[in-house]
Amino acid sequence: MRLKRLHIRYYPPGIFLDYEKGGQLRTKSIDLLNLTPETDVNELLSDIRAAEPLITSSCAEQVKVLICKLQEKVGQKDDRKFYLFRALQAHILPLTNVAFNKSGSSFITGSYDRTCKIWDTASGEELHTLEGHRNVVYAIAFNNPYGDKVATGSFDKTCKLWSAETGKCFYTFRGHTAEIVCLAFNPQSTLVATGSMDTMAKLWDVESGKEMSTLAGHFAEIISLSFNTTGDRLVTGSFDHTAILWDVSTGSKVHVLTGHRGEISCVQFNWDCSLIVTASLDKTCKVSVSLHSQCLATLLGHNDEVLDVCFNYTGQLIATASADGTSRVFSAETFQCLCQLEGHKGEISKVCFNPQGSRVLTASVDKTARVWCVNTGVCLQVLEGHSDEIFSCAFNYEGDTIITGSKDNTCRIWH
Repeated sequence: MRLKRLHIRYYPPGIFLDYEKGGQLRTKSIDLLNLTPETDVNELLSDIRAAEPLITSSCAEQVKVLICKLQEKVGQKDDRKFYLFRALQAHILPLTNVAFNKSGSSFITGSYDRTCKIWDTASGEELHTLEGHRNVVYAIAFNNPYGDKVATGSFDKTCKLWSAETGKCFYTFRGHTAEIVCLAFNPQSTLVATGSMDTMAKLWDVESGKEMSTLAGHFAEIISLSFNTTGDRLVTGSFDHTAILWDVSTGSKVHVLTGHRGEISCVQFNWDCSLIVTASLDKTCKVSVSLHSQCLATLLGHNDEVLDVCFNYTGQLIATASADGTSRVFSAETFQCLCQLEGHKGEISKVCFNPQGSRVLTASVDKTARVWCVNTGVCLQVLEGHSDEIFSCAFNYEGDTIITGSKDNTCRIWH
């Protein structure tokens, strides 16, 4: 094994190692999820060297420089205010979802008008309209980190794969017998997973356009799905009150996560793939060990349905969004509620962290999105201007741009 190159990953903090083995170029990463401004860099470096044979004395100094860069980034104060940059009359009917590519240079919007549009973030210009679906375009995604493809899932029961650069449709994936409501690319961008109201999930090959496997095991609609970081596992959440963990290579069931007393609304892995969080209409979230499906904790406190849940990039925090009009931040280690985010005047349908993990963004039926401080629970900003409910919002990878998508047919870019 010979180390060829080192490069940095800011969110979550880590270092990539490009190395040669048996004549092939490979990549592995060293995750530094617990890095803080107080971390002793020399101590961390010696721990890394002890655990990773590729880090020899000849490159130790370079690794130290990268750790110091990451430490500087982690310690940066984040007191930015967001201002409306552009309001885009994006579609002729309400939006369903919005999503950024990895760099944040472009984003996509899905709509009831049966199209998906690709936009340039810097100018607010429409780059492509992806036309061809015969019903609502509901689920949308870029193949991040590459960002050269877009997948769209529709109520017309199909998923389409598109070129983000030309807007050309590569493939139409047919096989579901009901609406597609969730989808995701695996991290390697070799597969697309689709979840449908027909109770099935399917895996599709990006290269050939062929169906790789059908994941059958739920007894009601699949509403959410998520790949883990390594791409070897997929979790699906269903209205049958369960989540199922699947082996991606074989399409077989690994575990069934039970315990919820209502429909699952959202499922997600943490970064290191050790935990799965599930949100439910039973007003709770559950955190389970992905290896053996044991439920570690039930996150309580909401007095209405939990509609969304997410981990921050490092996997140390969990944020929830509820129909009770509040959001909560929990520790993923102690499972204690760290703060309650109160101020919206209606249900919150979407919640996400900024990449730094210092802010939470929420979208509500009260026509506003809000930016909150994770440490204090204080509302730092109300993003106003939409004339109808907001049900999608996202930060870009740097955390310096927000997009909000609304039922008022518009999306707004905030810098």
